[in-house]
Amino acid sequence: MIELTEYIARSLVDDPAQVTIAEHTSRGTANLELSVAREDMGRVIGKGGQVANAMRLLLRVAAAREGKQANLDVVDPR
Repeated sequence: MIELTEYIARSLVDDPAQVTIAEHTSRGTANLELSVAREDMGRVIGKGGQVANAMRLLLRVAAAREGKQANLDVVDPR
C-alpha cells in the first residue's frame, strides 16, 4: 500500500525526492501520512481535494484486496 501511494505521489510532483510516507497502525487500520514539498501540495491535493480523494479511494481498494483497512492524510510540510 505504501508503494502504491508513493508511486502515485512521485508521479504527480515536481520534486519526487521530497515525497515521504509515514505509516502508523492502530486497531488494525493503517494510517498513512503523505508529505511533499510545499510547492507540490496543490498538485497532490488537487482542485477541491479531488486528487487526494482519488488517492484515498485507490488506497482503500488496494487495502481491501488484502483484507485490511487504510487511510491517507496529506500533512503540511515542515
